[in-house]
Amino acid sequence: VQLQASGGGLVQAGGSLRLSCAASVQSFSKHTMAWFRRAPGKEREFVASISGNGESTYYADSVKGRFTISRDNARNLVYLQMGSLKPDDTAVYFCAAAFVGSYRVGYASEYQFTKWGQGTQVTVSS
Repeated sequence: VQLQASGGGLVQAGGSLRLSCAASVQSFSKHTMAWFRRAPGKEREFVASISGNGESTYYADSVKGRFTISRDNARNLVYLQMGSLKPDDTAVYFCAAAFVGSYRVGYASEYQFTKWGQGTQVTVSS
C-alpha cells in the first residue's frame, strides 16, 4: 500500500477532525498531494490539494474557509484539518498523489493522481 489514510470517524455538526495520509512514494516532495471524497450515491469529488513545497493550496468552494490541507515532507505525511463540519461533509475521504516533478505545482487534474489510498470514513451527524 503506497498511501494510507487515517483519522476518520463520527463527529457532530460543527465539530472538527484531522485526517492524515502516510505516503510511501519516491520523491514525495515532487508530488502534488490531494484529498478527494465520495459521498453516498455521489461521484468522487475534489476537496483540496497542495504543492510539494506546501506553498500553494487549492480548495473546493464547498470547503473553503473550513478545511486546511498541509504536509510534512520530512515524514511523508499529508493532513486535512476539517472544521465547522456539516452533514454534507459525510463521505469516504481519499488521499491521492500526482507525480508532477516539481515542488511548486499546487493543482493537478484528477487523471494525474495515479496513487490512491484506501479511504477513511467521515460521518457528520446533525
